[in-house]
Amino acid sequence: MLLSVAVTGCTDISGTGDRDYVPGDGKVVEVADGDREDPVELAGETVQGDPLDLADLRGQVVVVNLWWSGCGPCIKEMPMLVEAEGELPADETAFVGINIRDLAPENAASFERDAGVDYPSIYDPGSTLVDEFGRYAPYAPPTTWVLDREGRVAALVNGPLPSKETLLTVVEDVLDE
Repeated sequence: MLLSVAVTGCTDISGTGDRDYVPGDGKVVEVADGDREDPVELAGETVQGDPLDLADLRGQVVVVNLWWSGCGPCIKEMPMLVEAEGELPADETAFVGINIRDLAPENAASFERDAGVDYPSIYDPGSTLVDEFGRYAPYAPPTTWVLDREGRVAALVNGPLPSKETLLTVVEDVLDE
């Protein structure tokens, strides 16, 4: 009898089998002001159980990161997000996560504590909210959007962030608009 075994891992080459991870290319897509769609209307409950509505953050540039605690690239980029948040002006920027895969909010909250994340994450295990990003809806985690002060998608990185400096540059460009 011949027995064959297929093994996959979360790498640049393949996905994570039945977990539907499809790696993004990590390229920054910037959206010109005149080409931006309507503001993203997204609200939900955070992993801590508090309500969060992106509309309440209008007037600030908002970095939204789609993540899951079992996603290797998400784990790798989280320190960049935490550091970038600390380097940007808190009165002009906000960071928000969207957790789409953890089976319990306690798992997501534990990951946030361990990673030093102090910004809120909406808990959306059914991935129902990502459609609110319209044509900028993600393929899979990680995905990072930068919303302008009006709440419109100004930039998108589908896949892992290339670097903290890349994110800082994109956010500072949007702040300067």
